[in-house]
Amino acid sequence: MRQLLTGWTARAPRPPAPPAPGRPLAHAAGLTVRLGGRAVLDGVDLSVAAGEVVALVGPNGAGKSTLLAALAADLRPDAGELFIADRPAGDWGARDLALRRAVLPQSAELSFPFAVAEVVAMGRAPWAGTPQADDDERAVAEAMAATEVTAFAARPFSALSGGERARVALARVLAQRAPLLLLDEPTAALDLRHQELVLRICRERAAAGQGVVVVLHDLGLAAAYADRAAVLHGGRIAAEGPPEEIFTSGLLSSVYQYPVDVLPHPHTGVRLVIPRRATESRR
Repeated sequence: MRQLLTGWTARAPRPPAPPAPGRPLAHAAGLTVRLGGRAVLDGVDLSVAAGEVVALVGPNGAGKSTLLAALAADLRPDAGELFIADRPAGDWGARDLALRRAVLPQSAELSFPFAVAEVVAMGRAPWAGTPQADDDERAVAEAMAATEVTAFAARPFSALSGGERARVALARVLAQRAPLLLLDEPTAALDLRHQELVLRICRERAAAGQGVVVVLHDLGLAAAYADRAAVLHGGRIAAEGPPEEIFTSGLLSSVYQYPVDVLPHPHTGVRLVIPRRATESRR
């Protein structure tokens, strides 16, 4: 495992201190991103603090993944400002940035036959040459256990199913142990049980002091697990706040251009978002 982590040792970085509860980990002000001549994001303001889960929801093409990439400083905005750990994102070098935020993209592909444990260990690369590198083995083992991939640690990543790959990719992000986690549709390839597992991990990480931003299509998961949700529509935030306050039938029906009902769960009271379907009897 150690040989995978030796390519980033030219300069020992200054690891971030654990963030205080409620401290802003990322703050976007007026972000505008244009792609192909179109404003995919148009003046978006959003913050995420230590100890909270923020869900980005909205229809296809609303700008969720673009906003996540901009928050990660992986996509330069055409206008607006982004701060990470109270500093302009552009002031951080690549390695210092990797110690402060970890990013899970929508898909994970590798060209070489790395074993699962080796893929997860890649998340430890930013810590090479620091005292925290002594925790590499434990960080990898804990991340694999949390995502339930330990049983196939020695298997080639390329031999896994789509859902297994998604969980290994998440384990890599968890092993990175950055204060801010940015996850793009982490449940898309997963069955019901593992969708719940991933969102429980998000809540556990927030409870441990990290901040989590997660792109979700399942509004029920967002309502059940997020402290705040940002509903994107046409490159702007149509509403932001606790799901129990902003997830209304009127707003969601308008944003998704499809009628939905929003009802309290009979046992927990958590908002359920249910599309209205034709009641014609089945044959």
